[in-house]
Amino acid sequence: MNSKSFFLRASFFMVLGGMTVSFAPIKTHQIEVNVSPLKFEQEKLNYAFDALEPAIDAQTMQIHYERHYGAYVKNANDALVAENVKETSDIALFKNIDKYSAKLRNNAGGSFNHALFWKTIRAPKADNKPTGALAAAIDKEFGSFDKFKEEFTKVATSQFGSGWAWLVLENGKLKVGGTANQDNPLMKGIALQGTPLLGLDVWEHAYYLKYQNKRADYITAFWSIVNWDQVQRNFSAK
Repeated sequence: MNSKSFFLRASFFMVLGGMTVSFAPIKTHQIEVNVSPLKFEQEKLNYAFDALEPAIDAQTMQIHYERHYGAYVKNANDALVAENVKETSDIALFKNIDKYSAKLRNNAGGSFNHALFWKTIRAPKADNKPTGALAAAIDKEFGSFDKFKEEFTKVATSQFGSGWAWLVLENGKLKVGGTANQDNPLMKGIALQGTPLLGLDVWEHAYYLKYQNKRADYITAFWSIVNWDQVQRNFSAK
């Protein structure tokens, strides 16, 4: 059946008490529904809400994951349909993000950014450092792992208001930088460009219940929960 209106061609007749009743043709319409080829999924966690303690408390993790992240995914998918988005991947969408609404930008960014964030953190680990090719690349680009931490920490601490700190790879070169709100380095027009390898959420909802206004303490604790194995996989994939 196509989307054009059509008429039921035949008329129906009924004989009632010797009188013939004719029913007029019935006009029907097909309802068109927008369906986007792209859909964000709420990624499942590979750990319990309390697995990151004491770096991140269980209540913060649960609220962050269920309410904030869940809302980003739902609102992003609603906007994909409402705006008739035809891009088939998040990367393609971000390359054309300036074509779409602030609602889609913020929520698609929030969906992608958090999915990466959940994968690149894990239970706290003492002396938590990268190894192998990623460690060598960090040493080459920043001079040492400690100098990289200092630069990344500075970006995260100085990000005004809500946003993210990133380690990205662009044309074989590692860089650190920040983005506001739910923007990310894959989006068109962002000063920091590259493939995100590691991201730190510095929105207050990510840490306020435990740390209040002490963002620096949250960032310090973050280094104990970075999943360097996953960051290495992100690095090797590019």
